[in-house]
Amino acid sequence: MLIQPGELLAQINSPADLKKFPKDKLVQICDELRQFIVDNVSVYGGHFGASLGVVELTVALQYVLNTPEDQLVWDVGHQAYGHKILTGRRDSFHTNRVYGGISGFPKRKESEYDTFGVGHSSTSISAALGMAVASKYKGIKKQHVAVIGDGSMTGGMAFEAMNHAGVSDSNLLIILNDNCMSIDPNVGALKDYLTDITTSHTYNKVKDEVWKLLGKFSKFGSSAQDVISKVEGAIKSAVLHQSNLFESLNLRYFGPVDGHDVNHLVEILKDMRDIPGPKILHCVTVKGKGYAPAENGNKTTWHAPGTFDKVTGEIFKKIPSSPQAPKYQDVFGHTLVELAEQDERIMGVTPAMPSGSSMNIMMKAMPDRAFDVGIAEQHAVTFSAGLATQGLVPFCNIYSTFMQRAYDQVVHDVCLQNLPVVLCLDRAGFAGADGPTHHGAYDIAYFRCIPNLVVAAPMNEEELRNMMYSGSIHNGPYSIRYPRGKGVMPEWKTPMRKIPAGQGRIIKEGEEIAILSIGHIGNYAVEACEAVAKEGLNPAHYDMRFVKPLDGELLHEVFGKFKKVITIEDGCLMGGFGSAVIEWMMDHGYQAQVKRLGIPDEVIEHGEQIELHRECGFDPEGIAQTIRSMAEVVKA
Repeated sequence: MLIQPGELLAQINSPADLKKFPKDKLVQICDELRQFIVDNVSVYGGHFGASLGVVELTVALQYVLNTPEDQLVWDVGHQAYGHKILTGRRDSFHTNRVYGGISGFPKRKESEYDTFGVGHSSTSISAALGMAVASKYKGIKKQHVAVIGDGSMTGGMAFEAMNHAGVSDSNLLIILNDNCMSIDPNVGALKDYLTDITTSHTYNKVKDEVWKLLGKFSKFGSSAQDVISKVEGAIKSAVLHQSNLFESLNLRYFGPVDGHDVNHLVEILKDMRDIPGPKILHCVTVKGKGYAPAENGNKTTWHAPGTFDKVTGEIFKKIPSSPQAPKYQDVFGHTLVELAEQDERIMGVTPAMPSGSSMNIMMKAMPDRAFDVGIAEQHAVTFSAGLATQGLVPFCNIYSTFMQRAYDQVVHDVCLQNLPVVLCLDRAGFAGADGPTHHGAYDIAYFRCIPNLVVAAPMNEEELRNMMYSGSIHNGPYSIRYPRGKGVMPEWKTPMRKIPAGQGRIIKEGEEIAILSIGHIGNYAVEACEAVAKEGLNPAHYDMRFVKPLDGELLHEVFGKFKKVITIEDGCLMGGFGSAVIEWMMDHGYQAQVKRLGIPDEVIEHGEQIELHRECGFDPEGIAQTIRSMAEVVKA
């Protein structure tokens, strides 16, 4: 079903078309754009609240800027649906996040209007500043705008970029989209600081007068602007009883302004084009604006609700006819509380993903022992290391793709000091519709080379619980990776027991061919073995459980008995689990034909997990076909 756009939106295939409309039509265009997003996401799913909150800002920016010549960078990308629709992708928007369709995030190869690929937070200011400095170097005059959410502003990279921008004398506008939310509610001192500004009635009254003065005097040149700047800065400091954080970094601060008044935003953005140097515009918005259930309800739920009834707001949930296996993240959350009840040393840490990682279960049960540190992965890891130096056992839960951002901290602050931090990597492997910015493809390869670090992956929920328990009593760094989505055990709450680090297990005895799997993807191998058994093939299957240390005793058995070996991993082949097995084989003087299945050395786009597994050849049928091919070689 193709969603039909409104009367005015149907005429907009580019920002140039938008500019043809008089300013008094912008409110209607915003209404139609918001409705188009609601209509599409309710039917096809996707991110929701963030893009609704910036409809007016999106329209104003495209109305005032000369994109794509002017450079517009959207932080994270959850908020960029309106941008995509206004820049030529309206008629393909129904394919958003679908296998073979458009990306859910801005992507350079998808459109010239997507100036920078995004998916991880806090990158926009650095990228836009780089563009601005490049334009200055080449003598090109254009606008450079970074739209960053207040959640992303908690990331250290944003502060690093602002610190540089303040001394760059570059033509950069930072728009702070302040809605007190990332995916979960924002936390920390910056949130409190922004709240103080937005709720100061005295400051806002004076600020409006300053804006009027700035508009009147700007036509008289830079000297008048300097006067206004000094007066404005003095007023800010006096009224707010504190220096302005942004101005202390030499960024001209304007705001806060109503981010839902499109006509006022247009005038402000026009004025700001003529103000030189780095500056920041503080826009106050409401996540989910214009759709009552999202605006007034649980904003975390409405961040990406799935499909829903747009009239009633009912989110559609499939009701299974039989007991279902839980999500790995929920098993983690409940097991962590269970462990913490038994061991007072255990703490929980997550960087702004309490609901996504299910750390919110512990935060509710033990609020003094679980911490959301904001979008700050580096800090999360080193904070955990600090806890560990004092005899505590922190479970630091970070999505695999975001753990990349804290790699130095894992090496320098945790592993070199051999501290007992349990690193839990959620969303390992393919992340699905979020695509390559969110795939957890590389953690096996980048973790297995670090001294002191145990690298483990459970095949099911029972194994996850056992590994969590084992990590809690391991005297050193311990990592556990597990995928997004459901496990395989409806009855998952099993007694926990210690698994010695580096101990694999035999799933199935067999002949001629051995399958070595790591993690949840081993369940595909079970299906494949069942399928080929009907054809008279009988491969052995070993669940290795650990990439580091590898189970040497088990591998001696495998390579002493089998000359045909298949390795399977939901991770990159370059330097991954299969590479580790081949290295071990060579180091110990064995020879065998090894076929590695996993993620190839290329960028894999978005789609359902099973679609991506199939594309890479390690879905159940792909594994079965590899078994058949290896068996033919054996027979030959």
